[in-house]
Amino acid sequence: MDVQPRLLDVLSALRDRVDAARFPLPLPGAARARRTRSELLDQLDDYVMPRLRAPQAPLLAVVGGSTGAGKSTLVNSLVGRRVSEAGVLRPTTRTPVLVCHPDDHHWFAGRRVLPQFTRVWVPEQDGPEELDGYDDACERECEYTYEGEDEEEGGGAPVSAAGVAPLRIETEPALPSGLALLDAPDIDSLVARNRELAAELICAADVWVLVTTAARYADAVPWHLLRTAKEYDVTLVTVLDRVPHQIATDISARYAALLTRAGLGDVPRFTIPELPESAGGGSGLLPATAVAALRRWLERHAQDPAVRNAAAARTTAGVLASLHSRMPALAGASASQHAATLRLADQVEQAYEEAAARVRREVEQGEVLSGDARAHWRDHELGGRPDELLDALTHGLTSLLRCAVEEADERAAEAWRRDPAAADAVLTEVADNAASAARLGVVVRRWRRCLEELAEEGVREARAPRGGRAARGARAGERAKSAADPEEAAALLATTLLGGRRARTAGEALADLLGAQVAVRLRDRGGRLLDTYLQRALDGERERRLTPLESLGVRPDHQAALIAALSLLQKEKVTR
Repeated sequence: MDVQPRLLDVLSALRDRVDAARFPLPLPGAARARRTRSELLDQLDDYVMPRLRAPQAPLLAVVGGSTGAGKSTLVNSLVGRRVSEAGVLRPTTRTPVLVCHPDDHHWFAGRRVLPQFTRVWVPEQDGPEELDGYDDACERECEYTYEGEDEEEGGGAPVSAAGVAPLRIETEPALPSGLALLDAPDIDSLVARNRELAAELICAADVWVLVTTAARYADAVPWHLLRTAKEYDVTLVTVLDRVPHQIATDISARYAALLTRAGLGDVPRFTIPELPESAGGGSGLLPATAVAALRRWLERHAQDPAVRNAAAARTTAGVLASLHSRMPALAGASASQHAATLRLADQVEQAYEEAAARVRREVEQGEVLSGDARAHWRDHELGGRPDELLDALTHGLTSLLRCAVEEADERAAEAWRRDPAAADAVLTEVADNAASAARLGVVVRRWRRCLEELAEEGVREARAPRGGRAARGARAGERAKSAADPEEAAALLATTLLGGRRARTAGEALADLLGAQVAVRLRDRGGRLLDTYLQRALDGERERRLTPLESLGVRPDHQAALIAALSLLQKEKVTR
């Protein structure tokens, strides 16, 4: 298999684009897109990239199948000794087992294939008891836990304390150099982690060895795997196991007919009769004659360079060819995700635009100068303290903003609850009103400090002496302004800005205190300052409402990046 120099770079870039794509929203087709993304990453990381980087590496044959199909017994028999726990009543393969020739162990010691698995090396064992003892000791030493463990199901796949699944490695001199066998967990296991492991391991295979039985060869699960193999054009072998002698010819013919109708008539088929060893009798190994044909086929594909390269190239080319349909599907799903996030974001934007309009309208109408604030304004006209009036206005403005934000959040949450794309509980959860009120209070207090500084500037400007004849004629007014109190000016300015038509007398009092020109400039600057802080308060809450959407990682460039990566790949070719 001759690889063009740029192909690895192009595939690496494509892999990064696939990894960056996200499909978190529960849209139609999103679950399939997530599965496709996961399968693509597994195939690229575990098989395509490693195989292209090292075409001379041993051929990896992954033995997979349904629960109790006899996968482990088959692997043990091909190796010539027991390397994997076998059983027919329930799934016993929890830790994947890879067996290779001692000369090939360096190919699997590192992270060339299956990089997400931690390696556990096993010395050659003399008997089943030693294998059981080693398994128990290994699990204790590595502190494995079993995800989804269930007494009836036989337990889930072990996971180390660091969250990494183990891959048990064994070496066997009797196995031909250039061939590695991997016993995978059951593809139909009741334990979800077992099924996931089986799928990951199959994605790393040069050759898929699908094992089924005379009783289950027509089941949906193995046929799903067969159709997937056909879709990817992988090198596939099927083993019909535990076939009673009396009906062997009939069952084999029916199975062959099913394969032919599915377009898999050229797939090599091997039949293993039902034997006492199939049920774990004796040593648990099938007679050498029962697996001789399959062993010869595997040895030929492993030891003949031309045949081995052809098998690996076919699987690699099949995976790459499947990208032509899978990548556009991912791009389409990515576009749907982005469109949905824009729609959800627009619902928040609309809710907060209405909130901003409400705040502006109520400020213009003087709604802040009502209730407690209005009472303090009346007291102020009778000689009340300006700081108390400022406190009341600050509280009133905070309350106005809080009510507007709560209404906007309720509108947005209701719109999201009606939208199927926002069915995720993280998106529809109710906002924390107490935290929102606290943040709004901070913004309003900052506005008050800026307003007080602005009032101090106005007082200093009013106190500044002016030259000229007109100024000399107005010295009496200047002396009155020199006694102006900055806090009084701030209270009058705040009342003017927040009281609307209700605070007309506040504007007149401010002009009397500082002069008409200074008062006009203060109102203009104060109005702009108020608009800035009101917008800042609403923008901050809107951004927090949008944070769950932004955290999903759906970006507008994902669709284009996926299509661009596929376009670059189409310019590269693998020469078999």
